[in-house]
Amino acid sequence: MDRKYNDLIGDILEGAGEKDNFNYKGKGKPLPKEYIERDIFQNFQKIAKDAGFLPPWLELQKEISALVHSCKTEKDVSIINKKIKKYNSICPVQMQKYLISLDGIEKAKEVW
Repeated sequence: MDRKYNDLIGDILEGAGEKDNFNYKGKGKPLPKEYIERDIFQNFQKIAKDAGFLPPWLELQKEISALVHSCKTEKDVSIINKKIKKYNSICPVQMQKYLISLDGIEKAKEVW
């Protein structure tokens, strides 16, 4: 052993004849300043938003809102409450909502 450490990647590159053959000067375009200022999750959120992606719980929230505004019967309330239970299981805790009743449908329309 002529070295004090193992450099596996260096050995692979050296075997391929590319150890000192890296010249990246002027390659690619620089990252925007705001990309560097945000963390990885914030960058993901911006890219996803720009692509039109909505988390499943937000899609379900919009669906529940439409159902609440068109609710007329106890059967509709039952369907909505099943969707609210599913919504509460996948959304952030602070966004969870109460189940609704036919008597409180007007208040539910304000909430949703």
